[in-house]
Amino acid sequence: MSDSDARKRDQSLSSLSLDPDLLAEELAAEQDIDPLDAIEPDESQIDSQGVARACDQGLVWLQQGHDQRLQGLRIFCEHRDPRAVPLLLDLLNRPCPVERMSAVYALGRNPSPPAVEPLLGLLQSDGNAYVRKATAWSLGNYPDAPILNPLIRALQADVAAVRIWCPGSLAEAGSRSPAKADPAAGQLLVSLTIDSEPVVRSNSIWALGRLYEQLVAPRRLELVEALVSALLHDGEASVRDEARTALEQLEDPTVLERLQTLIDEGFLS
Repeated sequence: MSDSDARKRDQSLSSLSLDPDLLAEELAAEQDIDPLDAIEPDESQIDSQGVARACDQGLVWLQQGHDQRLQGLRIFCEHRDPRAVPLLLDLLNRPCPVERMSAVYALGRNPSPPAVEPLLGLLQSDGNAYVRKATAWSLGNYPDAPILNPLIRALQADVAAVRIWCPGSLAEAGSRSPAKADPAAGQLLVSLTIDSEPVVRSNSIWALGRLYEQLVAPRRLELVEALVSALLHDGEASVRDEARTALEQLEDPTVLERLQTLIDEGFLS
């Protein structure tokens, strides 16, 4: 997954179209790659009657066999319909990881309070990393739920495929109030410093930029220093580029003057 892909997820949670068949192919191959890489957002415009008919059919499919359930899940990964929520919740317990994963994504598209507890349970204990990864993404659509600490723990300790999605969801949760923004920023700053995965570091930078306005002055200063350090010292060019973009987007005159000084002194081009 590229940095731009991760940013697009957070900028528009509703733009992602998910195909369970493609996800199933990735799981069957047992490859250590992102199953969303092969999926492009569906840009087609569908009339409201067509969506209603698709959802009606999807509800029928969700109550049939495995292949039909996957067809139904595809529909509710793209469209919202509150009638689907009870059926999606039942599918979180299916033995097939593709069904669980697809149901998780569909509940991200169709947020509902009863989904919070089972999604948090999957993030903590599901044995399949793709399911936990889907959960890390979907929980970003529940920013007012108690998702902050579970996402922080996942960012600290889970595999890279899961950690990649945690910063964006932490930004969603932390942006609700300064009280949530500070602990979210604290973990993101740690991950920016120590995480071995460049995309996690890049996504942490992006999320920190989202939280900046909610932070108190001392934490803002810490954030700026961390971004400058990443800009100058991170070993990955993509992370350095992300840090520079984030600093510029803060639109703080002092920060912009500091960047210009670094350019004048030859540290930046």
